Amino acid sequence: MEAPAAPHNAGDLQLTVTSPEQMRELGRRLAKLLRAGDLLMLSGELGAGKTTLTRGLGEGLGVRGAVTSPTFVIARVHPSLGDGPPLVHVDAYRLSGGLDEMEDLDLDVSLPESVVVVEWGEGKVEELTEERLQVGIHRAVGDTTDEVRHVTVTGLGERWAAVDLSVLSA
Repeated sequence: MEAPAAPHNAGDLQLTVTSPEQMRELGRRLAKLLRAGDLLMLSGELGAGKTTLTRGLGEGLGVRGAVTSPTFVIARVHPSLGDGPPLVHVDAYRLSGGLDEMEDLDLDVSLPESVVVVEWGEGKVEELTEERLQVGIHRAVGDTTDEVRHVTVTGLGERWAAVDLSVLSA
């Protein structure tokens, strides 16, 4: 039995973000690349800026409702105010059961017509699709007020192979 082929990696884009407003702007720029069926996996320490990025995504996609951390509701759907896809914002931090618990959220049902953003999704959502955008946000840890974040954006699969991620650094 052969090992499954690794998802095609469209390359990494490294960015430095120096303020929460720049993180939101990155989300707004990223939204222009997204379409229904896209899965984004966000990773980073608490307070790294995952929800701030998602807030910018929501603004860029033109969805209804304030994008806030869905930590206690696990998933929140933001319908489009126009003709774009809704945004499904998931916080998998409290989910320990991997894909079984994720399946209870029916993300595979909403994925084809939505943009799905999952915070803390490592090891939990990879089986939903091989085509995804992984965004890692890294910041200095410890007692610091440093706003600098190092963001790595990685496109996986055919969907992202032809997408020029460098437009995000404009």
